[in-house]
Amino acid sequence: MDTNQDTLLFRFASKSLKYFLLVLFGIAIAYVLSSGLGIFQIIPILLYLLQQFLLPLGIILLCLMITAVILESLR
Repeated sequence: MDTNQDTLLFRFASKSLKYFLLVLFGIAIAYVLSSGLGIFQIIPILLYLLQQFLLPLGIILLCLMITAVILESLR
C-alpha cells in the first residue's frame, strides 16, 4: 500500500491553502500592530490588498479545493 495516495491536484490545493492562510495571518498581524502602534497609513494599503488580490485568490482557491475534494471522493 502506498503511503502517499493523494493526487497531485489535492496536494497542490492543500499547499496553496496553507500559504494563503499564512498570508492572511501575516496581514492580520500587520493590521493589529499598525493600529496598536498608531501607524494608520498602512491600514488602507492592507484593505486594498484584501479587496483586490486576496478575495479573488481566495475564491479561486475555494473552487480548487472543491474540485480536488470531489475528484478524491470519486476516486
